[in-house]
Amino acid sequence: MLSQIGKIIRIGVVTEPAPVPDAAEIERLGIEVRRTLDRRFAGSLAIRHVDAGSCNGCELEIHALNNPYYNVERFGVHFVASPRHADCLLVTGPVSRHMEAALRRTYDACPEPKLVIASGDCACHGGEFGVSYASCGAIANVIPVDVRIAGCPPSPAQLLAALQYLLRSSRARDIAR
Repeated sequence: MLSQIGKIIRIGVVTEPAPVPDAAEIERLGIEVRRTLDRRFAGSLAIRHVDAGSCNGCELEIHALNNPYYNVERFGVHFVASPRHADCLLVTGPVSRHMEAALRRTYDACPEPKLVIASGDCACHGGEFGVSYASCGAIANVIPVDVRIAGCPPSPAQLLAALQYLLRSSRARDIAR
């Protein structure tokens, strides 16, 4: 153990620095989301997150939305535990065969009308897994998708921008009426 500590002291930190997000851009996007939610959704949007078989890279970025830096709840967006309370499903990962029925049941449990976001390359087009004996591939192969967010994984800023795009879309306008 002492040799490991000595090695750490000799080598130091070898990871690359984390990218610094643009605070002004996050604030601008968040304010736009808040204004749209106030106009069309009575001030809040409830999201149910479903992991359909991902590597958890997308989940880390989704969890970052709730950390003190991004704090997406200040803009009226919050995550709920039950699909019965959700306005929107946020699905990550390729749909593994054992999660296919669970994803369909979750989608069916959401109240009408439903909004679905596919987050990450795997959710959008199956990623490196595609369609196989173990994977159904993209989310759209199982349930209808309204917005796809590319990236492996997409950043919290990209997630916030996609929410704004979804809220401004014609489908969201029809739902809010």
